[in-house]
Amino acid sequence: MTSYTTVVKWTDVEDDYVVDVTIRRTEDDTYPSGWSYALHLGEVGCDTILRYDNAHERTKGHERHTRGTVETIDVPGMLALYDRFNREAEERSPVTWEWPE
Repeated sequence: MTSYTTVVKWTDVEDDYVVDVTIRRTEDDTYPSGWSYALHLGEVGCDTILRYDNAHERTKGHERHTRGTVETIDVPGMLALYDRFNREAEERSPVTWEWPE
C-alpha cells in the first residue's frame, strides 16, 4: 500500500471564489517527483481560473491549467511552485487570501 504524508490541505471560500490546496509527499511510482499536489483557484460553481497539478505526472508531467488552456510546466520545487500559485491567485481574484505557512 502506497503511503502519503499530507503537508498542506486547506480550502477557503471568499466572495464567490474558492482556493483548494492539497500537497502530499509520496513514494508512489505514479509521482516520480515525490509529490502529489493540486493547487486550485476557481469561482464557486464555475470554471477553474488557475490550477497546478500532477494528477497524471508519469504520463503528462506537471500541468498549469487556466480557463480553457493546459500547459506542461517545469517545477522548480514544491515551495517555489506554491509561492508562484499564491502570487497568481492574488493577481487573478479580488480576494486577499490568508495563506497558511
